[in-house]
Amino acid sequence: MTGLYTIMLLILSNVFMTFAWYGHLKLQQSGVSTHWPLIGVIAFSWAIAFFEYCCQVPANRIGFVNNGGPFNLVQLKVIQECISLIVFAVMANMMFQGQSLHWNHAAAFLLLIGAVYLVFME
Repeated sequence: MTGLYTIMLLILSNVFMTFAWYGHLKLQQSGVSTHWPLIGVIAFSWAIAFFEYCCQVPANRIGFVNNGGPFNLVQLKVIQECISLIVFAVMANMMFQGQSLHWNHAAAFLLLIGAVYLVFME
């Protein structure tokens, strides 16, 4: 069950991360933050990133094998990277309609799935 909690928290943290990293671009595109100073954009992103860390840190703590979780450090990182790219692809497609996925993006995702497989091999 801790593995499932870890993955769910990692998904949630990556949703916040994607909003923190790219949400300000959407706000600028829609005209909301066009005249914000750079420090305002940074503060906006950091405010969102706080919630990312509120999910990321517990996910790593719960999921880490030395804390009773099912994943070693490398497995946690590879899982996080795969989730990050999947969440980014979905959210970028929703937030920025003109950004479409191409065959090379799908190939990269397949290679990442291969990386996950290799990391979990004994």
